Amino acid sequence: MGELVERVDERDQVVAVVDRGEAIREKWPHRVATIVCRDSEGRFLVHRRPDDASRFPGQFNWMLGGAVNVGESYEEAAARELAEELGVSSSPRLVFKFLCAGVISPYWLGLHEVVITTRIEPDPQEVAWWNWLTEPELAVLVRSQVFVPDAREALDRYQALRG
Repeated sequence: MGELVERVDERDQVVAVVDRGEAIREKWPHRVATIVCRDSEGRFLVHRRPDDASRFPGQFNWMLGGAVNVGESYEEAAARELAEELGVSSSPRLVFKFLCAGVISPYWLGLHEVVITTRIEPDPQEVAWWNWLTEPELAVLVRSQVFVPDAREALDRYQALRG
């Protein structure tokens, strides 16, 4: 058995513990925690996934993150993913969550935000390239480059929330 996740319903209530691969194959909603990283100047951390990544290889994203483990909160998962992917210890703040149809499978996306003021050390198995971009630069990149499709919807929702 691979990575275990909590299968959830349309209200984000736990239904069962399942293998993540099975959840994806069966199109069962599960939970994913993402983190939007900003620097002290308000720029966004944007990264490109490695070419050999199992999901969205070589594509750009403005969020980091991954599946929420069994028994883990969105916030705990976001902090764990931030440490694993960037080597940063922090407590990201949950901004919102929504049921994302997903290109691969439906999932509840918990979007968190954190301001990073320390040096980052990206895990090369998760981040092939990265840079800090302004909001206008991000807007151009998200529409013009190979970008993780679900990240576009999350960005639209994030910008609408911020007005």
